[in-house]
Amino acid sequence: MNDSNQSLRREAERTLACLDLTSLNLDDTPERIDALCDRAVSPAPGIGIHPAAVCIYPKFVGQARGRVHEFGIAVAAVANFPLGTSALDEVVAEVEQALADGADEIDVVFPFRAYLAGDHLSAGELVQRVSETCHAGSQVAKLKVILETGVLHDPATIKAAAAVAVANGADFVKTSTGKLDPAATPEAAVALLEVIAAAQREGQSIGLKVAGGVKTVADAAIYLEMADAVLQPNGAEPHNFRFGASGLLNDIVRVLGSSHAATMSVEY
Repeated sequence: MNDSNQSLRREAERTLACLDLTSLNLDDTPERIDALCDRAVSPAPGIGIHPAAVCIYPKFVGQARGRVHEFGIAVAAVANFPLGTSALDEVVAEVEQALADGADEIDVVFPFRAYLAGDHLSAGELVQRVSETCHAGSQVAKLKVILETGVLHDPATIKAAAAVAVANGADFVKTSTGKLDPAATPEAAVALLEVIAAAQREGQSIGLKVAGGVKTVADAAIYLEMADAVLQPNGAEPHNFRFGASGLLNDIVRVLGSSHAATMSVEY
């Protein structure tokens, strides 16, 4: 194996370890979630690395936990998804139920349109309330805040919104739902990493999740390199960096050399 192939394989292994394998379709069924979980547990013959998490709608949390938890794979549930327009009490109730059902992580949509309309206070309050819910009690859940950077659009606005999320208890800032275009972009990731770097200087450890539009290991490598330069002390690892995707696993398996992997038809 030449150096180029070895490097790509290392990137594929890192990408898989940082992957939130995702199915967030309105027509998802228990059978589809079972298939997603089975693929997370065994991505392909001969591959001994698991994704960091499966990311699903809250109603499937209990089912998914029963299939993946013994393998050390977390269960992430979305909330206020995908539009970010639910009432605050509804979002908190949704999060509380997901946690009661066994969710380890919550990916909540920041009220990005309200924020753009100038309602910064309620955006911060939503993150704060969800953070308090996730971080209460003995079972602390990781909170990822989805900013929908493609709609926020310019770097200054992205950074300002991310700073609100961080100030109100986010553990991760996340680019996108994957439902709107553009989704993740390197430019948006740079803006979020600048906020993360500022938080690090204040003693906070904030992670980054890149979601939507990352289809190949080569795509993923761009983001890993960017994150490695900021996320300290050891660069991008599952505890501080994630990809949100479904189809990306197909390319990971291709690079890692399995000819037996079945492809998934679910799109993020």
